[in-house]
Amino acid sequence: MRVIGGADRGRRLAAPRGMRTRPTADRVREALFDILGPSVTGLRVLDLFAGTGAVGIEALSRGAARAVFVERDRAALRALRANLAALRLPRERARVVAGDALSVIPALAPSEAAFDLVFLDPPYAGDLAARALRAVAGSGWLHGDTRVVVQHFTKTPLPCPAGLAGDRAPRRFGETTLTFFRPEGYTPVGLRP
Repeated sequence: MRVIGGADRGRRLAAPRGMRTRPTADRVREALFDILGPSVTGLRVLDLFAGTGAVGIEALSRGAARAVFVERDRAALRALRANLAALRLPRERARVVAGDALSVIPALAPSEAAFDLVFLDPPYAGDLAARALRAVAGSGWLHGDTRVVVQHFTKTPLPCPAGLAGDRAPRRFGETTLTFFRPEGYTPVGLRP
């Protein structure tokens, strides 16, 4: 696993052994950032269920201003912290929050400003993606231009919760799908009156 683009392009990222952590594949990350394009520059990013931090680190490499990583697995946290240390990312650009994402989501509001990009990559088993997406939608720290992207198992439907609307057609990569959301009422910049 490596950083795909930006200032740290080509840098290898550590990952824990075994199947407990499922890092976002290089081709999925590359497609995600191709879709997001240069709009990543200057963004505040939240990487929920961060694992090794590959998505948030990719965003930082491509010019994001700050990334907050939320992860609870100890082995993944060790790999995440090692990756951030190896890239020498200053604390003001990268914050790690150790804990369960569903518990952390409501606690982030007072300590962080609104996020511009929220990426969720929960374990595929069960309905954790839908529950986490509902929690994000009701968090209070999304603004009109926030993009929310969920990586989930293709065969598991992902209902759109109140407060969010689909942003574009989902992208499928075999058993993995990226689904895109924006806050309800969002109007693309070029279409605003």
